[in-house]
Amino acid sequence: MGNFKTLIIWQKGMDIWMECQKLSKSLPKEEKFGLVSQINRASASIPANIAEGSSRKSKKDHARFIQIALGSSFELETFFIGITKLGLLNSEKVDGILEMIVDEQKMLSSFLRKLNS
Repeated sequence: MGNFKTLIIWQKGMDIWMECQKLSKSLPKEEKFGLVSQINRASASIPANIAEGSSRKSKKDHARFIQIALGSSFELETFFIGITKLGLLNSEKVDGILEMIVDEQKMLSSFLRKLNS
């Protein structure tokens, strides 16, 4: 299906993962094995599933991995909304990553529609 590293959705997914790594270090230490772990897994899942999907021979199989990446992005968005509501990070720190996540969701959804057409 092509080189996943040239896909903008993969590149943006990597940017989200790196930003989440930075932000998770600002969370309270007691969240290390809870919320931090979940954020790190969900954020890594986005580019990882985009990459894995690109290795699949069928569009249907490729689409399944894009759906997983999209699901991980919604999971991640939920975590950051909760972080803001709990007051664990101020909204200024969270707004940027939320914008990145929503943009990624739009791109993943568009890519998924193309794969399914």
